[in-house]
Amino acid sequence: MPGSPDAGRAAHWDDRYRSVGPTAASWFEEQPTTSLDLLAALDVRPLNSVIDVGGGASTLVDHLLAVGHTELAVLDVSAVALAAARHRIDDDPAVTWIQADVLTWNPPRRWDVWHDRAVLHFLVDDTDRQTYVTQLRRSLTPGGAFVIGAFAEDGPTECSALPVRRYSIDDLDDLLGDVDVLHRRRHLHRTPGGANQPFNWIAGRLRCA
Repeated sequence: MPGSPDAGRAAHWDDRYRSVGPTAASWFEEQPTTSLDLLAALDVRPLNSVIDVGGGASTLVDHLLAVGHTELAVLDVSAVALAAARHRIDDDPAVTWIQADVLTWNPPRRWDVWHDRAVLHFLVDDTDRQTYVTQLRRSLTPGGAFVIGAFAEDGPTECSALPVRRYSIDDLDDLLGDVDVLHRRRHLHRTPGGANQPFNWIAGRLRCA
């Protein structure tokens, strides 16, 4: 609704994608190597359903389609970003496009894998961070997998004119709580503009009750 926090966030990111363009944005990766490596390390296969949270115009969906995935979802608050990705892959029917704010979204189903590269670090409020964890758990099947990347403790203090919250590996572990973190990684992302951005990543699975 007009004037709502969701509408404000959507307008911010729509404007960002229009003004900068999907491939010039600081988070753009032609080859999402770390994401793909961690998904492989968790033995994620084409038969597994995957939701890319904050996926926007990311190329991860292209690479997952290329190896045979048939049940993918991309969630983003920006309709402009989703339209760019949808056009790029010719609206492949294997992908469900979800225009929503992850904090207020009501998941209609569960997926096998939750992937997030760079949504979490924009959540600077503790309540929002806990809501994020709740949404992750609501969206995953029992024993489901997660791959999460966020700015490292020595990363940027803001991005796209917004403040961010930086994370050590231990911070990410502590936030998720009672899960099995199986892989931890630091990665130095080189932006299209030539800057270096340190990220920390964790990957693992929910514990079955």
